[in-house]
Amino acid sequence: MKEDIIVQIMAKLKDIRKEKNITLQELAEAAGVTKGMLSQVENNRTIPSLTVFLSIIKSMHIDINDFFTDFNTPQSSKVIFKKAVQCQPFEKENTVGFHYKRIMSSTIDAYHVDFVLLTLMPNAQRASVQTDAFEFKYILKGKVEYTIGAEVFLMEAGDSIFFDATEPHNPKNVGDTEAQLLVLYIFNAPK
Repeated sequence: MKEDIIVQIMAKLKDIRKEKNITLQELAEAAGVTKGMLSQVENNRTIPSLTVFLSIIKSMHIDINDFFTDFNTPQSSKVIFKKAVQCQPFEKENTVGFHYKRIMSSTIDAYHVDFVLLTLMPNAQRASVQTDAFEFKYILKGKVEYTIGAEVFLMEAGDSIFFDATEPHNPKNVGDTEAQLLVLYIFNAPK
């Protein structure tokens, strides 16, 4: 099991792009990919092919050997243990009222799994998104209206849903208090 390596790579790409003051559009044009594809990579909605990854690195004028320094290496144990203080908040798209906290991320066989705690503030909503993964959502507290394609599901504490996230989807907190969801993303791991 390789904990967090893919997540670390995507976060580092985003950090370097921001440090160099390169816009998503500028990098997308230089790397020969779409702005949408690059945004999905940076927001952990897809895992790029090796060709796309190398094109992004080259377009930012980064030495590939330098890029891979300072990564936390995979654990040799078959068990991944994390203390609560190790779970880090992170950002996906510029959304208001969406607070993400990564609990665990690992590659197991041919799949990359990402466990996230998502807190939605009252009335928080965003435009629909698509993720190159399957998603599982479990409502820990609150009321969430979940739209997947043309279907709408009203979810409350204890309810869960599993779906192909290539369908446009969007949660909306429809309660008076914050809602909290345990989210599992399941990606095909790059080969």
